[in-house]
Amino acid sequence: MFTKIITGEFPGRFVWRDDDVVAFLTIVPIRPGHVLVVPVREVDKWTDLDPSTWARLNEVALHIGRALESSFACERVGTIIAGLEVPHCHMHLIPIDTMADLDFAKADASASAEALDESADRIRGALRAAGHTAAG
Repeated sequence: MFTKIITGEFPGRFVWRDDDVVAFLTIVPIRPGHVLVVPVREVDKWTDLDPSTWARLNEVALHIGRALESSFACERVGTIIAGLEVPHCHMHLIPIDTMADLDFAKADASASAEALDESADRIRGALRAAGHTAAG
């Protein structure tokens, strides 16, 4: 499914795109600003990534995490790599205030398109302000 988002077959709210890594908002966010950082190459588990792709995934996550901190009122940006729901490695970045904010049971399956668009715009703006040209 993520490959179809990456290739444009399915829609996605991208906040980052380069040759190796993309990042887009999940349509079922745990909290506003919930982003998925995904290698372009389809690899099932993060432990199967080659070291350079793993490093690049984390480098992009760092840039996006900083953008999330500056765009959303949060104590931290939490990360989760669960990998059970989609067979394509991905890292969740979630603006959080407590550990309870990392609970997938709190995901909002009815998040509005307007709210998702607004979150994506805020993140892209923060990335561009930090000088990142790969921002969505």
